[in-house]
Amino acid sequence: MEYKSSGAILAAEFSRRSLVKGGAICGLAAASGALTLPFSRTAIAGAIAGEDAREKVVWSACTVNCGSRCPLRMHVVNDEIRYVETDNTGDDNYEGLHQVRACLRGRSMRRRVYNADRLKYPMKRSGKRGEGKFERISWEEAFDTIASNMQRLIKDYGNESIYLNYGTGTLGGTMTRSWPPGNTLVARLMNCCGGYLNHYGDYSTAQIAEGLNYTYGGWADGNSPSDIENSRLVVLFGNNPGETRMSGGGVTYYVEQARERSDARMIIIDPRYTDTGAGREDEWIPIRPGTDAALVAALAWVMINENLVDQPFLDKYCVGYDEKTLPAGAPANGHYKAYILGQGSDGVAKTPAWASAITGIPEARIIKLAREIATAKPAFISQGWGPQRHANGELVSRAIAMLPILTGNVGVHGGNSGAREGSYSLPFVRMPTLENPVQTSISMFLWTDAIERGPEMTALKDGVRGKDKLDVPIKMVWNYAGNCLVNQHSEINRTHEILQDDQKCELIVVIDNHMTASAKYADILLPDCTASEQMDFALDASCGNMAYVIFADQAIKPRFECKTIYEMTSEIARRMGVEQQFTEGRTQEEWLRHLYAQSREAIPELPDFDTFRRQGIFKKRDPEGHHVAYKAFRADPKANPLTTPSGKIEIYSEQLAQIAASWQLQEDDVIDPLPVYSAGFENYDDPLSEKYPLQLTGFHYKARTHSTYGNVDVLKAACRQEMWINPLDARARGISNGERVRIFNGRGEVHIHAKVTPRILPGVVALGEGAWYNPDANRIDRAGSINVLTTQRPSPLAKGNPSHTNLVQVAKV
Repeated sequence: MEYKSSGAILAAEFSRRSLVKGGAICGLAAASGALTLPFSRTAIAGAIAGEDAREKVVWSACTVNCGSRCPLRMHVVNDEIRYVETDNTGDDNYEGLHQVRACLRGRSMRRRVYNADRLKYPMKRSGKRGEGKFERISWEEAFDTIASNMQRLIKDYGNESIYLNYGTGTLGGTMTRSWPPGNTLVARLMNCCGGYLNHYGDYSTAQIAEGLNYTYGGWADGNSPSDIENSRLVVLFGNNPGETRMSGGGVTYYVEQARERSDARMIIIDPRYTDTGAGREDEWIPIRPGTDAALVAALAWVMINENLVDQPFLDKYCVGYDEKTLPAGAPANGHYKAYILGQGSDGVAKTPAWASAITGIPEARIIKLAREIATAKPAFISQGWGPQRHANGELVSRAIAMLPILTGNVGVHGGNSGAREGSYSLPFVRMPTLENPVQTSISMFLWTDAIERGPEMTALKDGVRGKDKLDVPIKMVWNYAGNCLVNQHSEINRTHEILQDDQKCELIVVIDNHMTASAKYADILLPDCTASEQMDFALDASCGNMAYVIFADQAIKPRFECKTIYEMTSEIARRMGVEQQFTEGRTQEEWLRHLYAQSREAIPELPDFDTFRRQGIFKKRDPEGHHVAYKAFRADPKANPLTTPSGKIEIYSEQLAQIAASWQLQEDDVIDPLPVYSAGFENYDDPLSEKYPLQLTGFHYKARTHSTYGNVDVLKAACRQEMWINPLDARARGISNGERVRIFNGRGEVHIHAKVTPRILPGVVALGEGAWYNPDANRIDRAGSINVLTTQRPSPLAKGNPSHTNLVQVAKV
């Protein structure tokens, strides 16, 4: 039987060497085209095993930040990974303990381990930051340099001058965990040394996390996608699990299997026709980026005027829908209903005609959609994290959540909160990182500002938390397992200018596996072990109503001079005089055994350590069947109040009214107690659009997890980096499919190939985020790195990254 595969699959799963054994197998070459092989995978495995009887299969994991953590079964011969398979336990039944299958990215892990970009030994910078010029040094010199400079900076500026940058390159780990910063081994080290400047928020969810905090209190929960089997309608606002959750967690498969059982219609609202649709959806409604709140307001107008809202739910569980539940301190007609009907302060009725002009969606379709959502009970309404990644993202996230609130779909089977899907999780014990003596924190997005103008940053203007203002600028940056130092941070050219001045930030330490775009800006560069080269536990997956933990064992010895993050931080702790406090006398394996023993107390079903090591993965199904967000609150709101000040769902937030009245905001920045529509800066109708008429939005791309796997050649070949553009916009610019184009604005310029496709709305172009920044001598990027074009101006409330709010022009190169 012939086995057909793309070159990406071949390269990801099979050996990089020619496997010749008795003429049974010919050489395999990496290729981007399809190949037909006259043998099976079993034959390959058998030939490899025959080549060396000492072959072993070791459980490992892909721990990157995609929403899943996937088990990898490494086939190892003579301390070399020959090929990679994934979970072989369980079956296809998503009602049982199903297989957690890695996608092509995880299966190409061998291509990361043996990549030519691997960092091999410690180095120090020998040129300007960003030039990528380094010289090799010993580990002793690296540790001594870091420790001595830390001591000097703490003495001269205090611990607030040392910052832990955002990094999610090994998000699922326990010992190797890289985010949130307070849960990393670097944080434990710094906490032993007096603390560090922390950050709040993240590049994925800053605006939605902050916005829905004022609606539901805390992180907004969602129903598990498995619960869609109880839904009659699925509405996804910018939620694309087919690409963002495409691997082992199985969110896409949950959605499909659940829809098959419920026969629910699925409507996708997105500027781009995503692979979550791909013919599986019932309807795609394209919408202008950043205008979702206008659409929701018009849907609410129809529901209110046609008496389709769930008034008993709004009266019992909510604050601020109408006059009856409006807080006493709110202005007259300050409630949501008045805003929608045009009786509020702006005097504008949010009719379908009004919204159609803003969103680009026909008026008749808005009316029909309102009736569909209101009458299909229950309805699963969710939003991905794309709609909130805008200049007005906090308002957008709160507005989308109004749809399940207005229709009473919160806290019930088959419904949802309007947030992203939720999941079941296990109380597995993680590495303790101690308490940070420094209470100050900044938005994760404003660290470049904290280098440039730290003492000018205040609580009311810049969102500084823990004190009224920063006292000192950032003088040292730890950058562990992250590419946000440059590649994943906005406005790369501004970042470059700030980081090149080593009198501002005096020390940058980068710990990573590869020479990334960010690694080139290090002063001291430390080579980290991959997950394949050390022992750890991997968890934190979004997996519907099944949770799991992976025993990620050491498959091969560390390559070159690489060390584990625990070894590195332990050595620096020794030089800082805090080794005993940091290690507590334990090795990495001893810590893992210690944490596992504690986890077994919390999860009695866990097997003993050695049994778990052999079986590789532990899975447990949600005993409740399906996770339903706010189920207890719905059943008894008095006994189970939310963590909002009122204990209820706050449509009108008195806290936001106070913030709006006291914070210093830039023009076009809006904070409002209600989930109103505001266009935000660089919107489609901005005067700047005369010069830069196209809206540029980003999306998560299959070939990478953010920037991880961005240097794997076969994945790059299989999924080329391209700019999506509608045929109408392409024709007006004389652009043909596959031609190289310029994308530019006042912040920079990118050259990349065009993908001319009707799968994107006219007036909008899109670029997959995470491509590795590759500038020429004129700082024109040749790789398609979207952050050359994005802005460092933060969103109003969360001070988050508006990565999808960009006006650009496009022309042929």
